[in-house]
Amino acid sequence: MEKLIEILEGLNPDVDYANTKDLVDGHYLDSLTILSLVSEIEDEFDVEIPTIEIVPNNFNSVESLWKLITKLQKDE
Repeated sequence: MEKLIEILEGLNPDVDYANTKDLVDGHYLDSLTILSLVSEIEDEFDVEIPTIEIVPNNFNSVESLWKLITKLQKDE
């Protein structure tokens, strides 16, 4: 999960990712940032995030993102 936080901090270092639970709803991540994030996650964790999974619930917190990543890794 540390690598995920590093990726997020590279996109926007001004957010406390460990404690923020509304990354999308609180407008910390916008659509362009999410697209960059998806690309970096796919490269770093060797997963493919289907378009159907790019929803606010999966991107609102580090925990929900990590849960998505581990699910996708198990599915492959």
